[in-house]
Amino acid sequence: MTDRETLDVYDAKAGEYAVLVGEDKGPDRQLRRFLEQLPENARVWDLGCGPGRSAGLMAAAGHRALATDASEAMIALAGDRPGVEARLETFDDIAGDAEFDGIFANFSLLHAQEDALPLHIAAISKALKPKGIFHIGMKTGTGTKRDQIGRRYTYVTEDSLRGMFGQNDLIPTDVWFGESVGLDGVEAPWIVMQARKND
Repeated sequence: MTDRETLDVYDAKAGEYAVLVGEDKGPDRQLRRFLEQLPENARVWDLGCGPGRSAGLMAAAGHRALATDASEAMIALAGDRPGVEARLETFDDIAGDAEFDGIFANFSLLHAQEDALPLHIAAISKALKPKGIFHIGMKTGTGTKRDQIGRRYTYVTEDSLRGMFGQNDLIPTDVWFGESVGLDGVEAPWIVMQARKND
């Protein structure tokens, strides 16, 4: 279920968030790694795309990029990027059967309901082609809570994420850990994991 309070924050702060994620910068090391594992002219999906920065970089690298988000303000920004197909969708709209070479969910699924997260990852795995690449960024911890500006977060541990991957034929290839300051101004720990779908 989409959380209206979280979406209201992103609709109000879309421009501020675009600056925070480095609008004027090239791909970071995780996105570079994702891109280098894709075939040429890949069909890729920036799931929960925010302002569409990553989708724009994927398109610029020669890929066919779909960007989806549940925030109208974010989709308006993403839709202005050359080569990007932008659609207003929620996580409940994740669908497809072996359609995508890569799905990039970079700090987006952390806003999903805790009990729905395994279902979303199962749907993502189904939408990936064999040997397709899945990228996910999440904040680490346990349970669900709101930050000080009202966004709902579902937290994961490395073990819980690996468990969901293992249940869905996703074989981890790379993992990164770090801490960074978010839109709420608070530094928080995170995990980024990439996996290849078993063929």
